[in-house]
Amino acid sequence: MQLTAYFFWGCGVFLASGYNSFSKSTEAVGKKQYQVQHGACSYTFLLPETENCRPAASFVSNAVQRDAPLDYDDSVQRLQLLENIMENNTQWLMKVLNQTTRLELQLLEHSLSTNKLERQISDQTNEITKLQEKNSFLEKRVLEMEDKHTLQLKSIKDEKDQLQVLVARQNSIIEELEKQLVTATVNNSVLQKQQHDLMETVHNLLTMISTPNSKNNFIAKEEQISFKDCAEAFKSGLTTSGIYTLTVPNTVQEKKAYCDMETGGGGWTVIQRREDGSVDFHRTWREYKMGFGDPAGEYWLGNEFVSQLTNQKRYVLKIQLKDWEGNEAYSLYDHFSLASEELKYRIYLKGLTGTAGKISSISQPGNDFSTKDADNDKCICKCSQMLTGGWWFDACGPSNLNGMYYPLRQNNNKFNGIKWYYWKGSGYSLKATTMMIRPADF
Repeated sequence: MQLTAYFFWGCGVFLASGYNSFSKSTEAVGKKQYQVQHGACSYTFLLPETENCRPAASFVSNAVQRDAPLDYDDSVQRLQLLENIMENNTQWLMKVLNQTTRLELQLLEHSLSTNKLERQISDQTNEITKLQEKNSFLEKRVLEMEDKHTLQLKSIKDEKDQLQVLVARQNSIIEELEKQLVTATVNNSVLQKQQHDLMETVHNLLTMISTPNSKNNFIAKEEQISFKDCAEAFKSGLTTSGIYTLTVPNTVQEKKAYCDMETGGGGWTVIQRREDGSVDFHRTWREYKMGFGDPAGEYWLGNEFVSQLTNQKRYVLKIQLKDWEGNEAYSLYDHFSLASEELKYRIYLKGLTGTAGKISSISQPGNDFSTKDADNDKCICKCSQMLTGGWWFDACGPSNLNGMYYPLRQNNNKFNGIKWYYWKGSGYSLKATTMMIRPADF
């Protein structure tokens, strides 16, 4: 920095200027120049000649004024005095410059800090702008997804309505087919019964021709005596298999039953028999309760009679089975009973042995009895109507000895036939079955 000072001494005038503010004044004065270098600053002094001015009274004493003109030493002293004054001014100027520099630095720091803060605010503003844009985008996406889901829900609802209409139509068709199947089954059973009656009539005529009055004489004889069950008849000395009259427990009612006096020591009361399909077993609840069919052929003894009989003492149940290939098998239960009608003639079985499967084909624990007009199974599909016949179905279970009777070469792949799963599988319809009971202490 260039600092120029102009000092006029001896003329009564003192001027000092920084930077080149008084260049026009220096032109008027210009005499001798003295330059002083101080740090980064240099100072130039212009001093007048002595002959052009008088000594100022402020720099010399009265004694000096009365003396002769200033000599050279006095000039030097005065110059020294001016230099001291100049030195003081320089120091003062340095302080001012230092203070100014500090203020400039503080101002610069403040400016930098302000700029940094402005950049941070700008960055945050940009970030907020980006977040707002992102939020707007997300809101738009959410609205688009809501519209899409609304359309999907409407489409699903329309499909549901269509499926419900379709299911209703299919249910109507199924009900109509079931009615047609029942009608066809009844017609088939009627034809089978008529055929069986005709064959039985021919058989009876042939028997009467070959052995006149032999069977009638036996029936007449056994009708004269009534027994609680076939075991009691056997113990009374009647050891010939045939039809016997039994008394319904706790009543005076009588019931015809076939007694097997030969199998396993005899004394068996037959409660069910299938052998030729001559009897329709797709019957009502009341028919299964009271019994139906012919004890000499196919028949059902009656749930009410069996329930009262098996609740007086312990009975065993034997089931004999025959297939169309000439094989036979059996299942023997050590404990058998039927509950009352109020309990849906529920079956109770224990202690299985035999050759018709190591697992019972009658589902355990005991299940309620079902018929075509009394659905007591554990399936929503009404097993008795689907599989035909009355039985302890469970959920359409592994057995049904009262199903449709199918002849040879028509007995395979029949889900509604005479079935015993753990011997011949689910689709094989058997040729003949017999269910018979006798006291466990026989």
